[in-house]
Amino acid sequence: MKKHINLGMVVVIVAVFIFGITQKEKLIAEGEVVYLALAPVDPRSIMQGDYMRLRYAIESQRIQSGDASSGFLRLKLDEKKIAEFVNFDDGQTLGAQEIRFKYSKTRNRINLLPDSFLFQEGLRTTYAVAKYGIFRVSGDEHLLVGLADGDLKEIDPSAPKAD
Repeated sequence: MKKHINLGMVVVIVAVFIFGITQKEKLIAEGEVVYLALAPVDPRSIMQGDYMRLRYAIESQRIQSGDASSGFLRLKLDEKKIAEFVNFDDGQTLGAQEIRFKYSKTRNRINLLPDSFLFQEGLRTTYAVAKYGIFRVSGDEHLLVGLADGDLKEIDPSAPKAD
């Protein structure tokens, strides 16, 4: 009997993982491409081995965020799909070219996730030119899928520059 319970628990856990992976794959395939500008940061402090610490330009704006410790931002997309802060989401219908983007708040500062980008060791110089985070967005979900240079071209890790 105990063996059946353990097997059942394993099946449930595997099913949850598969569902999560399927949802992310669907977001990558069907989500709208959105670019978020990265805030300028000293490269020596953001590059640490095989990952880059990310800060977004929206986080640097002086935004009055009220009392909520988390919620959604309303972002408007320009013709290049670059997102700009509009307001905090109040549940109303989104306007044309607007999206919702989840945030959290610490010490009166908004934070967007993810706050780091992992890449293969030895590609620091390749990713040092990053100016935008490339996201796939659908509904209230977003997923960072890459980084782009100032011309919105996705950085190609298969063409590395020497570190």
